[in-house]
Amino acid sequence: MARINLRPWREERDAKLQKRFVGNLLAAAVLGALTVFGISYYYDMQMDRQQARNNYVKAEISKLDKKIAEIKELKRQRERLLERLNAIQELQGNRPVIVRNFDELVRVLPDGLYYTSLARKGDRVTIDGLADLNNDVSSLMRNLNDSIWFGEPTLSRVRAANQMRSFNLSVPLKKPKAEEAGK
Repeated sequence: MARINLRPWREERDAKLQKRFVGNLLAAAVLGALTVFGISYYYDMQMDRQQARNNYVKAEISKLDKKIAEIKELKRQRERLLERLNAIQELQGNRPVIVRNFDELVRVLPDGLYYTSLARKGDRVTIDGLADLNNDVSSLMRNLNDSIWFGEPTLSRVRAANQMRSFNLSVPLKKPKAEEAGK
C-alpha cells in the first residue's frame, strides 16, 4: 500500500476550522455585545421617555395646584363679596326701619315730656329726658310697650331736678312683620 501523508491536509483543515471557530466566536461576541448594547439603549430610551412623561405630569399637576389655589381665593373673595352684599342689603332694609323708629318715638311722646338724648347700642335705644310729672314717664313707658316697633322698656332712674323729673330708660327695638307695619 502506498503511503500517503495526510498530515498537511489535516493541519490545513484544522487551521481552517480553527479560523472559522475563532471567526464564529468573534462574531458571536460582537453579536452578543451589540445585543446587550441594543437592549441597554432600548431601556435607556424607555426610561428617558418615562422620565419625560413624569416631568410633564408634574408640571401639569403644579399648574392645576395653582388653578386650585386661584379658585379657593376666588371663593374667599366671593364669600366676602356676598357678606358685603348681605350687609348692604340689610342696611338698605333697615333704613326705613330706623326712620320709622324715630317717627314712632315722636308718636309715643306724651305732652309735658322732652327727650334730651337718644343713643342706640345694637338693638336697644337708651332715652334720657325731662318730664313734668312721673305720670308722663309712665305714659311714655306704656306707649312704648304698646308700640309694635318697641319691646318692653326698662326704667333706670327718675330724679327730681328743679321742677322737672329727669329720667333714663332703655327699650329694645323690634322688627314687626310686614302686615303689622302696614297698619
